[in-house]
Amino acid sequence: MKTNMFPRQLGRIGLAVGILSVAALATACNTTPLNSVAASQQSPQTAPPQPTVDQPAPRQPIAQVPSPEADANATAGQQVAQGTPQTTIVDVAAANPSFSTLVQAVQAAGLVETLSGEGPFTVFAPSNEAFAALPAGTLENLLRPENRDVLQKVLTYHVIPGAFASTNLQSVDVTTVEGNIIAIRVNDGQIRVNNSNVIAADVTASNGIIHAIDHVLLPPGI
Repeated sequence: MKTNMFPRQLGRIGLAVGILSVAALATACNTTPLNSVAASQQSPQTAPPQPTVDQPAPRQPIAQVPSPEADANATAGQQVAQGTPQTTIVDVAAANPSFSTLVQAVQAAGLVETLSGEGPFTVFAPSNEAFAALPAGTLENLLRPENRDVLQKVLTYHVIPGAFASTNLQSVDVTTVEGNIIAIRVNDGQIRVNNSNVIAADVTASNGIIHAIDHVLLPPGI
């Protein structure tokens, strides 16, 4: 009897060993660590790289650069206010209707080029009314070609060298471009030149300053 039981026990042992082997094999197929599984669940899936497309750079505001013409016009506009080669004393006088008789006289005397020169000059410019106040026939005689030298003397007697604004004028006797002296007198802001009053001051030009006066100045001997 004992001899017959031994093979049975061996069979049972072999069956048990087989079952354990199968269990071990099944366990070996599921040995991924828990922390690795958790990590795989929590980590986002890496998206496959997308093809890149060059995006145009954002446009920067374009600086407004003036054209040469616009720049020239702007510069000219500033210069006109201050006096430019295009706005000499003669040009300024010609642009002012109040000096039309003076411009006519300057042209008749051949002084356009002189008064358009570098200077600077200060001109005490008679208005049209000042010329009209001369004795009858005086202006007509001065404008005659044969009296050109006399007209030059009269006109240059209204001009002194240098550019003097009204604030820089003082009571003083000054030698004119003509060669004779005029008396400038300043009193309480009123400026007189000989027997004439300054009625409009500080008209600027590129080569000097104009002060309008209400009488024509006549040099000695005329």
